[in-house]
Amino acid sequence: MPPVSTTTLTTPTGPVALPTIGFGTWQVPDDEVVPAVLAALDAGYRHIDTAALYGNEAGVGRALAGSDVPRDDVFVTTKVWNSDQGFDETLRAFDASMGRLALDVLDLYLIHWPAPGNDRYVDTWRALGRLRDDGRVRAIGVCNFQAEHLQRLHDETGEWPSINQVELHPYLQQSPLRAFHAQRDIVTESWSPLASGKRVLDDPVIDEIARAHGATPAQVVIAWHLALDLVVLPKSVTPSRIVENLAAADLELTGDELAAIATLDRGFRTGPDPEEFNGA
Repeated sequence: MPPVSTTTLTTPTGPVALPTIGFGTWQVPDDEVVPAVLAALDAGYRHIDTAALYGNEAGVGRALAGSDVPRDDVFVTTKVWNSDQGFDETLRAFDASMGRLALDVLDLYLIHWPAPGNDRYVDTWRALGRLRDDGRVRAIGVCNFQAEHLQRLHDETGEWPSINQVELHPYLQQSPLRAFHAQRDIVTESWSPLASGKRVLDDPVIDEIARAHGATPAQVVIAWHLALDLVVLPKSVTPSRIVENLAAADLELTGDELAAIATLDRGFRTGPDPEEFNGA
């Protein structure tokens, strides 16, 4: 498998390279995540995404320690959960995550949700900045932030996140938010890139494109993300699908195919609305 391409995260301390295809671990139990991450690393993934909420940071850490791939070659992301937001709370949550991951330095730390009703995301962002400035994390960003949340961070701290990880797939294309990001040098990263397998992979437009390329529908959707310069986080615990998903990097869609997929947007979410979700 050829090396995965990278995009650049802009940080005050210099550019940070991020592989454009990452291995997502949401809903993978701790005991199952070790073989899954090892299979991903063996297949050629060099970007692993986890979170405190997922309950599998320790398993990810065991996989990293047990892999032959050098630590410096793997980009690792984790996230602070809503109930741990706040300046001091976030610093403690980061220490706990790093203990589970058994890492000295993290590549990327994210605020998992804005949780606007809790009104702690600005203080949480300041804590992430402290961790970055202290050299404990290389880059910082957010997940599920809307434009108004991003703007508030900048208004109150003078800094944009390097990246915003949001639900994004052909049925939820997030075009206005992507444009907002592009104007501010914020990388867009897609979670649930296959819409959790709900409807998108069975869409006739996706199926027709897949047949034309001799590819799987999942590969077509992953290739679509990459064609839009998005970072994409497909997830699977099946070794053959892990390899198939990464191979989508070699699939080039035509302009007509991209235009056809662009017509599929229907505002369909598989997860919560960031404007309303404040879950603890």
